[in-house]
Amino acid sequence: MGVRTGTFLLLAAFGMATAGCGGGASSVPAAQQGMTRKSSSPSSPIKHVVIIVQENRTFNDFFATYPGGDGTIIGKVKAEPNCTPPIQQGTIPLTKANLVVRKDLDHKYSGYQTARDKGQMDGFDAVPFTNTGQPECTYPYQYTDPMQIQPYWAMAEQYALAEHMFTTQGSDSFTAHQDLIRGDAVVDRKEAMIDFPNCGDCWWGCDAPPGAYTHLVTQNNVELSLKKETGPLPCSKYFTTKYRTLRDLLDAQSVSWKYYLPPSSKIFGKLLSAFDVVWPVRNGPEWTTNVITPETAIFSDISNDTLPAVAWVIPDEPESDHPGTSTDIGPSWVASVVDALGQSPYWGSTAIVIVWDDWGGFYDNAPPTVMNYGGLGFRVPAIIVSPYAKAGYISQTQYEFGSILKYIEQNWNLGSLNTTDARANSIIDSFDYSQHPIAFKKISSQYSKEYFIHRKPSYLPADTDL
Repeated sequence: MGVRTGTFLLLAAFGMATAGCGGGASSVPAAQQGMTRKSSSPSSPIKHVVIIVQENRTFNDFFATYPGGDGTIIGKVKAEPNCTPPIQQGTIPLTKANLVVRKDLDHKYSGYQTARDKGQMDGFDAVPFTNTGQPECTYPYQYTDPMQIQPYWAMAEQYALAEHMFTTQGSDSFTAHQDLIRGDAVVDRKEAMIDFPNCGDCWWGCDAPPGAYTHLVTQNNVELSLKKETGPLPCSKYFTTKYRTLRDLLDAQSVSWKYYLPPSSKIFGKLLSAFDVVWPVRNGPEWTTNVITPETAIFSDISNDTLPAVAWVIPDEPESDHPGTSTDIGPSWVASVVDALGQSPYWGSTAIVIVWDDWGGFYDNAPPTVMNYGGLGFRVPAIIVSPYAKAGYISQTQYEFGSILKYIEQNWNLGSLNTTDARANSIIDSFDYSQHPIAFKKISSQYSKEYFIHRKPSYLPADTDL
């Protein structure tokens, strides 16, 4: 049964760092120390934060039946006469389903608006499939068989589970990955990017061709206006707002970072290389020194004592958990990275945040708070793994992607990006720095890191939504 405690909630609400100190972290390799010239906060034993980014699942899809969690196996529906049989307004049972989902559900901003239904959370059946325009009917009303995602449940049980992590926007992977490096996707002070740009199967970052436009949503807490194909090329060079990311704060304080992602023979952007949108990175030396391919290079950095202070890890398509794929080895992929860190000298000073980038079209039962720029979006799973994570803790604190950024900013005293990180609650309540560090136990999974190191890359984008 998950543990619910109120420790640190007040501190998190005011964006303060924990007062806990000490903690007895294990020794840190000399090469590791050299990677980060600025140390973390004196009260924090955390010297490394690794953000493992997976694809397109709601919290309820993965943790509907998790003991003590805010999940459900009953969904709310609207009257949808175009389904067979027609759906009557009320509730329906969710279907326990396989991890491999054959159809890709709509999860654009328009689908989010329909599903959310002004906070009623009953319109998922009315969202149309992108390829046919027909309503998705009962298809979003499913949850994954826990036996098929045992590594995720095992990590949640041993460490901390965030049951109220919301995406920044009610949108898909393009903006979600921007939010994970910046907190929002604002291109001027009143408008933000949303959904994928309109360029089809092309590059969507600074490599996008002329004529590639972004879709925008205006800032308004009550009524949000979608402006299709009115935004600039998806590259920060063309934005009117100064487009700072966590990279700017890290570089300014000489804190190391890397962004690990799978290889591509054609389209970096559609493989979710978030920094392809950031002109100074895409056209500077960090494109080769900090944006690292393949994603499995994190294993050699761990074994060679060259892990950066902050890392993002992006999956290859078969290991992404994305619906519509023919296979899903995502739980093993995540477990292999966690095991590599847990069995290394880094374990005593590392926090791992496993998060899914958007809702993927699946049902969820927790209505998001209305915020600016098309958000908050629906909940996604988030698991916090660390020797200083509260064991078995289920955080009820409202998190968003800016919460992860705030934790990093405060851990290294970086200052603030003043995007959503300014308003967000830090994930600090999921830690207890004063506790005896949790000894790592290997996460049982079907495939090991050797499998991923030797497996040929798919060269497929993890998300192909248009």
